[in-house]
Amino acid sequence: MRSILQWLKLPLAPQPVDELPSLRSHLIALRDVEGSAEQRALALDGLYRRSSTVIDSLLPALSIDLVLPVPRKERRIVRSVLDLLQMLADESSALFEKGMPPKNADPCRAPDLALWRSLDALARQLMISHLIASPPRAGVWQQLHQTYATAQHLQLHTARPQGVERSLQEVYHAAVLLGCAQPASLTPREVLFLASYFERFCRHVEAVPNGSLRAPGVFWIDPLRDLPAVASLRKPAQAEGQGSGFSSAAICLLLKAQIDQLGHGASPQELNLPDFAGTTAGRGVLQRLATRWGDAGRRRFHRRRQNHRTLLAAGIDGLWQLCRKSEGVNVDLSTWMITNESPEGYAVMHVSGKPGALTVGDVVTVRTAVDPNWQICLVRWAISENPEHLELGLQVLAPKALPATLALPSGDGGTDLRRVLILPEIPKLRSRQALIVAAGVVPRDSRKLLLVIEGQNLIVREVNRTCVDEETGSVEILSIEPDQNPG
Repeated sequence: MRSILQWLKLPLAPQPVDELPSLRSHLIALRDVEGSAEQRALALDGLYRRSSTVIDSLLPALSIDLVLPVPRKERRIVRSVLDLLQMLADESSALFEKGMPPKNADPCRAPDLALWRSLDALARQLMISHLIASPPRAGVWQQLHQTYATAQHLQLHTARPQGVERSLQEVYHAAVLLGCAQPASLTPREVLFLASYFERFCRHVEAVPNGSLRAPGVFWIDPLRDLPAVASLRKPAQAEGQGSGFSSAAICLLLKAQIDQLGHGASPQELNLPDFAGTTAGRGVLQRLATRWGDAGRRRFHRRRQNHRTLLAAGIDGLWQLCRKSEGVNVDLSTWMITNESPEGYAVMHVSGKPGALTVGDVVTVRTAVDPNWQICLVRWAISENPEHLELGLQVLAPKALPATLALPSGDGGTDLRRVLILPEIPKLRSRQALIVAAGVVPRDSRKLLLVIEGQNLIVREVNRTCVDEETGSVEILSIEPDQNPG
């Protein structure tokens, strides 16, 4: 015990990742060493604080330029962090179960703090699993639900332990809301953004009696099952009085108001939003979340299981080359297996070839053996259980696209040329043509756009941007129509 307490006084290693083995070994040793209850609580307090500092310093590296599937080296670091968080959650729970401390005891032994730290470690573990697009380890959701149920039973769930900024209820609700946001459909930066967003606004969650659970934006939780909250319209509660429910209606109204204010020029700081809300990807994820929680959440088409192959290319530049059908085109292609499909899209699993720097929100094109055209798709979700495994959910945007060049005025008085794709009108789906451009290329106040289309003849088109259909961290999809008053 003395050696653990002495080690905690040492400065942190220059590289945070070098701290992980020592933290884990000291937590393992803490289970077996002798010492008083006060000493054990003091040692666990120091290990928890040091672990939090190390993990906080590692998170930015996990959210910047993370490519799926996550390489082995980075995945080993993540696994070490997840193991450390699980140990912290278990040790904090064990400290709580040893009984209530006497009056005027060390604050480190406070029962609400022990439960809070267990909840916080489990919530962080879930969030990091979302970052790497990997399913959480078995039992984490169930442990989170049951720890919070214990806090509710003891009427500690609204308590804010000494030295922390959020109550147990706020920690729990933020973790549950992130699980309801379909984290597989988010990039790592979007996961961190929504985690921060829910920390600030999770108090808008509204409890719902179990009898009225079937409504849009309503979720229910079964604390006995190892699952996140489930939308009531997709899978209703199995029995009356089973679990608990909550509504996201108030958060949806807040989201829509914030999106409207951002669109009218308000800054994220004025709205108490993270800075990421001022970016294209930030606005896009807020809009998707408001839409997703505001509808019924049912599929329009049934999915059919398949097992045939398809070729896939990623990125606007690669798609632009393939759509031009130029001779000698050198585009990286990878082979994937279609595991199921519907009229709206595919679920595909990587088989061979380099998939490239894929992430949620990227535009890709696929071609099957039965269709000579390259279909234009948007990556809606991604799952990667290990470095050799990658699955994607693809939404079909159009059966084909027309390559074009967008001419934009540059800051030095010249012209900036950007490769873009024109999507055709599709009856009952899209009444106008659409334009796929890289995120952030077109200024938000630009309405008139100049397109150059190369074919047998060179065609110059002036179009008006009518609205933004989709914003992700990689691309923007703009509705366009012919300019009635060309210059």
